[in-house]
Amino acid sequence: MTSITAPKFGPLNWLEGFALTTILQGFPIFAAASLMVKLLGNDRGSSPVFTIAPASIFYSIFVVSVVSAFPRVFKNGYEAQFFDASLSFSEKIARWRGKPATSVQLVASVLLLSLLATIAG
Repeated sequence: MTSITAPKFGPLNWLEGFALTTILQGFPIFAAASLMVKLLGNDRGSSPVFTIAPASIFYSIFVVSVVSAFPRVFKNGYEAQFFDASLSFSEKIARWRGKPATSVQLVASVLLLSLLATIAG
């Protein structure tokens, strides 16, 4: 039996999309960059959280505002389904994971982070 779900409240849907962009796309990039900085010996004793969190948030602001306006130019930077009000939070993640390009991205991120953590550790 199929059910029809009502679209989500606009700000809640936007917050979900923004959070998914930040966590699933921005965070791995800046975590890897932080490990590279540590490998280069430029660790000044500050916590990487104070670098990674704001960088991931600024990345998401950029993606949501600029890249969404020019989707043909930035084909891989913006996930429109993260902002689809008809999907639940878990459905947004499931559909993103189901894309072939996403599996390549996830495997590359895991391998890069594992390699950098092994070398830095």
